[in-house]
Amino acid sequence: MLRRLLPLIACLLPCQLYAQSEPTAAPPEPAGMHSIFNGKDLTGWDGDPRLWSVEDGAIRGETTAENPAKGNTFIIWKGGKTKDFDLRLSFRSNATNNSGIQYRSKHITDGKVGNAWVVRGYQHEIRNENKFPNTSSFIYDEGGKRGRICQVGERATWEPSGKKVVGDALIDQAGFEKLFKLDDWNDVVITARGNHIRHYLNGRLILDFTDNDPQLALSEGILALQLHAGKPMWVEFKNIRIAKLP
Repeated sequence: MLRRLLPLIACLLPCQLYAQSEPTAAPPEPAGMHSIFNGKDLTGWDGDPRLWSVEDGAIRGETTAENPAKGNTFIIWKGGKTKDFDLRLSFRSNATNNSGIQYRSKHITDGKVGNAWVVRGYQHEIRNENKFPNTSSFIYDEGGKRGRICQVGERATWEPSGKKVVGDALIDQAGFEKLFKLDDWNDVVITARGNHIRHYLNGRLILDFTDNDPQLALSEGILALQLHAGKPMWVEFKNIRIAKLP
């Protein structure tokens, strides 16, 4: 019986492997999606007024040699918290530094902080680069101890014993170079349900992460956008909208 099944198994295996590597498209926008940036001013957002402004319908953060960031600094959405959510926006930046999108994070006001807008927690990395591993979209533990929690292309879990990568890669270097738009606008979708987080870039799933560490997993917190300390940089965000997921 097994001998007769072997040719069939051999035929099916390539099909299964191909299916696993097929790109997964971003889900359609859910009901209840609403804009949280009016495209005109920073109403509903709080950040260092020296560094954040609105230009051509986008939130723009910029540091210069004459006007640097005093440590990593953020503009914080004041309209609520991110728990189970679907977040969508577009970004572009230059390549001199990096930025990020914080979610399920905490505004840090106590202790030794460099400015009034310090945020820690899950971060969707933003970089104007397309060479692994220093690209946009990986999950970084801003202000925490886990560093790069989940890299682009990974299906991974974080257990009390540490990180585990499972399954085939969602995207490789060549695929990312085709997907990412250098010096241009890129579209982001972030979904979070319970401890399961997914990042999509330009309509494609590029990261799938489950946080199974009861001591470190974050279930709720603020949304914020980052300007990184160091070299002068700029970053822009537009079409920012969010929906609560049931």
